[in-house]
Amino acid sequence: MNSDLMDALETLEREKEISKESIFKAISDSLVTACKNHFKSADNIRVDIDEKTCAFHVIATKEVIELADDVMDPAIEISWDEAKLIDPEVQPGGFVEVEINSKEFGRIATQNAKNVITQKLREEERNVIYKQFADKRHDIITGVVQRRVGRGFSINLGKTDALLPDQECVPGERLKQGGRIKVYVIDVTSTPKGAKITVSRSHPELVRRLFEEEVTEIKDGTVEIMNIAREAGSRTKMAVMSHNPNVDPVGACVGVNGSRVNAIVNELYGEKIDIINWSDNPGELIQNSLSPAKIVNVFADPDEKSANVVVPDSQLSLAIGKSGQNARLAAKLTGYKIDIKSESQAVDAVGFRVEDYLDDGYEDEYEEGYEGEYAEGDYAESYDQEGGYPAGEDGNGEGEE
Repeated sequence: MNSDLMDALETLEREKEISKESIFKAISDSLVTACKNHFKSADNIRVDIDEKTCAFHVIATKEVIELADDVMDPAIEISWDEAKLIDPEVQPGGFVEVEINSKEFGRIATQNAKNVITQKLREEERNVIYKQFADKRHDIITGVVQRRVGRGFSINLGKTDALLPDQECVPGERLKQGGRIKVYVIDVTSTPKGAKITVSRSHPELVRRLFEEEVTEIKDGTVEIMNIAREAGSRTKMAVMSHNPNVDPVGACVGVNGSRVNAIVNELYGEKIDIINWSDNPGELIQNSLSPAKIVNVFADPDEKSANVVVPDSQLSLAIGKSGQNARLAAKLTGYKIDIKSESQAVDAVGFRVEDYLDDGYEDEYEEGYEGEYAEGDYAESYDQEGGYPAGEDGNGEGEE
């Protein structure tokens, strides 16, 4: 048994996760290459390797020629007299297998064989890394910020590096060298230089994966995230529903004293997160999505994917949000084009009559879920201080922060 080779194979398999079969294949290919360099041909060469003992044999199949003087190419032909020493029953025109002593290879052939093994092992290592991270596509992983490279950052993932492009960074987020961050894997492609991994900090699915990690009810399927609208670095709106009537989906995501959502807010460096109840009723969903603003009425047109919303005069700026953010995120979350007007504007607007909404069944102010239970009073104020939830309209009536 070649114990040194066996130990080396086990080390490669353990540390590099390269299978022994792949290494044996590399050794076999290298020996065939060495034969080709030594004999100028390797068409009649095969390599037999005992995977249990690591013993290997290089075999050449040669044609038997009756007279030694008629042997034109010793690499593929052998005289009958020599062949009978290997197989006494062989006849001219037949074939005999001759074992080749690899120690007879020249220095150049040996070096080429070594290069083949090295190249094959590098390729296999790259393939192993690619397969590992290809399975993590559209998932989150933790990495360490390495350095600035071109128009992005190099993120070390352990066995390889990923690229975090500038367009996938969160606006205003400052990444510190050596800092650990969680990133969303956008894509993994195989290149001659190895796996090319592109990650993101601004992708909406990063928020989804963070909640799946943090919230047990989401992980086991009791609570489902229906949709996410995100403006990275500023605010995210997320609609959730429960498949168990005894489980409050919003409460499950918030956690006891906000422990679960605060962990995610901290990972996102203070990005605010609004969690609302999902509804199959477009009007209710739009009403929920405009939280924390109070809504008088909603008229949603599923065919046109548009909605007219009436809010109290005092709630207009809150419903629209700073720079229109609350309304913009609500539109992304629901997929509806939302037109928001105050009660006084609605009365004066052409074709926008309050009476139309009073008969539509949405006249009661919404009092359920996150925006009714969590967005008001001391509870909401405590989350605003943590940077995770809107505190509502500020003292100047300028809407959300």
